[in-house]
Order: sequence, then structure tokens, then C-alpha cells
Amino acid sequence: METLELVCPAGTPAALRVAVTAGADAVYVGFRDETNARNFPGLNFSPEELAEAIDFAHERGVKVYLAVNTYAKAGNNEPWIKAIDNADRLKVDAIILADIGLLDYAANKYPDLRLHLSVQASASNPTSINFYVREFGVRRVVLPRVLSVSEIKEINGQIDAGSEVFAFGGMCPMAEGRCSLSSYLTGQSPNMNGVCSPASHVTYEQLGTGLASKLAGLTINNFEEHEQVGYPTLCKGRFMANGKTGYLFEEPTSLNISTILPELIDAGVTAFKIEGRQRSKAYIGQVVKSFRLAVDKAKENEKIEINMDHLSEGGGNTTGAFKKSWM
Repeated sequence: METLELVCPAGTPAALRVAVTAGADAVYVGFRDETNARNFPGLNFSPEELAEAIDFAHERGVKVYLAVNTYAKAGNNEPWIKAIDNADRLKVDAIILADIGLLDYAANKYPDLRLHLSVQASASNPTSINFYVREFGVRRVVLPRVLSVSEIKEINGQIDAGSEVFAFGGMCPMAEGRCSLSSYLTGQSPNMNGVCSPASHVTYEQLGTGLASKLAGLTINNFEEHEQVGYPTLCKGRFMANGKTGYLFEEPTSLNISTILPELIDAGVTAFKIEGRQRSKAYIGQVVKSFRLAVDKAKENEKIEINMDHLSEGGGNTTGAFKKSWM
């Protein structure tokens, strides 16, 4: 049985050092290109930087997982193939993949390379998960944030792989791995280019005492002076429909499952993942330290609540679909 892990984000070499020092069991990273789903200026690693980061983490007993979790382009899969080749050469502890062709390549060329199935694959039932396990030897699946605790427990009882769930951070209300909203405005897809609402298309405009956030020149939200200003993503925009203005898809809020960690351990979850490769070192340090304590307590079946409203989108937290309180 796998040892329970706290898996933490590292968008830069500096953030990786903070996450490792703060108590991560594993960190996940990406190369500085479109092969990972956080392809933003100033983020990610060169192969040389990743080699140094792996040495730093391994010296402290921390694993490094590489996200190659976007979908390769037809007729131009070289960047993704190169990323997998480098993953094996640099001896990452696991590679996180979604594209079925890339999974096939990695499994056949590097049979000793540990494979994790990205949330981008949207595998949310035993049949689909067991397919990836059987065909490609996937060792762990990152489950979408649409499942309840009871559903996760049922899945874990029917798969021959570990399971990883998101514990804190931004939420994606679309079918994970299949969202195209951003690309309608910017022409760049989260699944193909690794960017949702790329910074090059984001602007803010002063409106009296308030502020408007815009994406590709279109207003996504108008914030009053007292409101916390959010980043303009279409899924968390405020629009008018049927004469009413509000959040059509999802209100900006962050996932925080600190109070139900013991339940998820009982459900067979083997890893808790913190979202946030775009976040600052200060954010990483505070969240990782807090969840290190919460996970350690949860192992002893103790429950503690971590208040992270000041670090959350919209200043609020939710357990999301884990509880499915609306059902």
C-alpha cells in the first residue's frame, strides 16, 4: 500500500525550495513550454533547472513529479515527446500524463518510468481508470473535482491504482480536461497550449471607484470598491442573463477540504494535492505548512479546520462536490 502523500505545487525553482522546506512529500512541476497546463511567462523549469531541483528535493527525501498534462498537437508532437524523454533522463519520480498517445509512448519506451494519470484525462469511474491501468500501467489517478467522498470510496474499491484528490486551491467547474471557454476569446486552449486566460490578453480598467477586469478586450467582471478583485476567467465571470446579473457558471471561491481529510483517508485516497503553480512563494509556504499539519493530524483520525479565506479566490472556501450538499 502506498504511503499517504501531500503533493504540492512548484511553479518556479524558488517555489520548489519553499514547498520542500515547508513539508511537502512530493512536488509537481512543468517544463517551460506548452507541454504543461500552466504555460505562463515567468513560470516553470528548464531541463537544467529541473535537474538541480530534483537533486535538492531528493536530498531532503521529497519526490518530484513532472506534469506533461496537455494534449499533443496533431503533426507536431515533438515538444511532448522531448518532455517525456527528458523526464526519464532526469529521473523524475513520476510523470503526469493525460494524452493517450503520450501514455502509450511513455509506457512502451520507458517501462520503468512511473506514470500518473492527470486530472486532464477526466477519468472519473472504475471502467475508465482501469483501462489506463491495464493498457499503460498507470500507478495513480488524479481524480476530477466532481466526485463525492462516497463515490471516491467506491472507485478506490474497484481500481488497482492509487488515487489523488485536490485538497486546496482554485476550482475548475467545467469537465476537467475538456474546457474550451478561454480559447473562444483568446484563441489559446488550456488543453493544447496550457493557458487559461493568458496574461497577454488580460487588462484592468478603472471605473470610478471600482475596477473592470477584461479578457481579450471583453469585460468579464465589474468590481465595486469593497470587493476582492479576481483574475478574469470566463467560468468565474459575472454576466447578465434573463435580466439578472450574477455568476453564471461558478462564484469565485477556493476548494478547502481540511475538515474532511480523515473521511477521504478512510475512503482510500493516497495523496492530497494543493493547486497553485501560479502562486507566490509566500502562498506556497503558508498553505503547505498548514496542510502538512492537517494531513498529519488526519492520519491519526483528528480533524482540524484551516482558515484560508485570505488566500482564497473571492475570499471564500468550499468543500465543493466532495460533500454534494445540494443532493
